[in-house]
Parts: sequence; structure tokens; C-alpha cells
Amino acid sequence: MYRRTFLTSGAGLTAALAAPALASGKIHWNLPTAFPKNAPGVGTNVTTFAERVAAMSGGRLTFTVYGAGELVPPFAVEDAVQQGNAPVGHGPTYYAAGKNPALHWFTGVPFGMTSQEHYAWLRWGGGQAVWDEIYAQRNLKPIYSGNSNTQSGGWFKTPLTSVADLKGLNIRVAGLGGEIYRKLGANAVLMPPPEIFQALQSGAIDAAEWVGPYLDQAFGLQKITQNCYVPAFNEPGAGVAVIFNTGAWAELSPDLQAICESAALTAALEMQAQFDYFNTRSMAELKAQGVQFRPFPEDIVAGMRTAWAEVRDELTTANPDVAKVRESYDAYLADATAYAADMSLPLLTGRR
Repeated sequence: MYRRTFLTSGAGLTAALAAPALASGKIHWNLPTAFPKNAPGVGTNVTTFAERVAAMSGGRLTFTVYGAGELVPPFAVEDAVQQGNAPVGHGPTYYAAGKNPALHWFTGVPFGMTSQEHYAWLRWGGGQAVWDEIYAQRNLKPIYSGNSNTQSGGWFKTPLTSVADLKGLNIRVAGLGGEIYRKLGANAVLMPPPEIFQALQSGAIDAAEWVGPYLDQAFGLQKITQNCYVPAFNEPGAGVAVIFNTGAWAELSPDLQAICESAALTAALEMQAQFDYFNTRSMAELKAQGVQFRPFPEDIVAGMRTAWAEVRDELTTANPDVAKVRESYDAYLADATAYAADMSLPLLTGRR
């Protein structure tokens, strides 16, 4: 059973992290997210979820969404849900990968699946069952709620010519891409999204990988440097999820549970379309402003691929959950890669 508590910050601000069900039969819960709640795509994903649940339930289940840092730090959302201080949270699973590195595979991994492939694996390839099993260890229930689709590789103050240019480079990067960059000699750091612009502007970091043209433009990264490398081999796409405490989930009636699942899928489809549409517009606008979208040098891509093989094998040896999720993930990835080579790649190449 999740704890229903009121926490008081040092500034004296009292915030209900988990509000009780009302005597009228209506339930109102606070929902912290790891993102700024108005951030295009990633933040609006959870507000869409909350709005759809309220509408479909006729107001029987409602949420107040709190952005990153408003109730809990962005990297501590799952901790708050696991500990029972919040009934539900939202964000990418790899923000909690310190608990279990297998969580990376439910957000995205280097040289991995596209957003469409990722959901296909979760829905039909056994991925959701593995996800449920791993999250049950921490009394959590995960529901897929969207993906950013293909991302940008990052904004670099100095153009890259070879893998040697990565030596000593300070780069903001999330997920297992950070481990790849470390193996290639860079200093990979993870910081919350609201801190990226200031860190890049001040020189605290030399490069930053965030999401893609749409969100990168909204965060103003093009104001600092006009060198953007694409695509993000370190993170082809990034899935997000709504995560319930299992005690809170059990308190919901079957119809409210079904409503939450349906609302999450609606939010996922909207997020996918939002990124697909607005990335194209933002990239065109950024190009018109002088931004150079460059391909990574071939030796950097080769180095990333070699480093990724080392990282995933090290994690597989060290963690049985990684081995379990990889068995399922890699099986579908191989099939999806072969299919894309025959169908998707020729289509995309042929229509240029």
C-alpha cells in the first residue's frame, strides 16, 4: 500500500504528493514528471494523459501534474512512486537506471529500435511482460506513453573531424550513450533538461545531446552553437512511461485501469505525431538560421558501435535482468532490422 503523506520543503511549502481518494468516490492524485510540464512533446505527453483520463472517467479520476523539480527532483520521480510518496509518476525509465541497468532498454539503447519498432516489441514481442516483471521487483506498474522518435546526436561547439576530437570533451548525454562516450575518451555528464542551456552557454560542457530539432530549438541550443550532428546513434528514440505504485494501481477499479491504459496510448500516438510533424518544421527553420546538420565522421560511428558492443556485453554479464531483456529485445531487433532493409530503407531512399 502506498503511503499517503504530506511533505514540507525547507521553504515551508507544503505539497501533497499522494492525496487520498475522496469520500464521494472520486480520486485525485498528484502526478510528478521528470520533465518541465510544458516542454513540447515530452512534457505535454503527461498533460495529455491526465486530460484524457479525466475526460474518459467523467472526473472520477483526475491528476494534478507537477513539472520537474516542483515536487520531486527529475531523477527521483520513480523513487517517490516506489517509496509510496507519490501514487504515480512520469518520465523515461533510464532516469532510474541506477536501480537496475535493464531499465535502459525500456527507454532506448544505442543502435537500437525506432519508436515504432520499440512499441511493437513491447506490445507483441514480449517486451511488456519482461518490463512488468522487472518493475514488479520495486512495486511499480509501467505503462508505455510515447516516444520521441529519431533524435539528434548533439550540439557541439567545435566541429568533429575524427574520434580523437572526443578525448576530454565534456558532453551532456543521457542513457547508455554516456557509457559509449566515456569509452571513447569523453567526459559524459547527465543533468536535468532545464540545466542544459546554461551549462552549454557557460562552458561547463562542450556539447549537449538533448532530443531533436523540435525540442532542441525550444530550449534555444542553436543560440549557442550552430553545429548539430545527426542522427543519434547513441539513442535512436526515447520512450517515456506513466509509472504507478502497485498499491495505488490496485486501488483503481478495472474500468479506471483500462482508462489509464487507453489514455496513455492516446498520448503516445499524439506524441509520436507531434515529434514527426514539428521536427520537420524546426529543422527547416534551423537550417534557414544557419545551423549545420552534419553527419558524424565515419570513425566516430565505428567507434560508437564497437564501444556499444563492449558496454552491452559487460552489463549482460553483470546483471541477469539485462540478459533477460536483451534476449527478448535482440530477437525482435534482428527481425526488424532485416525487414527495414527490404522495405523501409528502399522506400525512404527512393523517394528523395
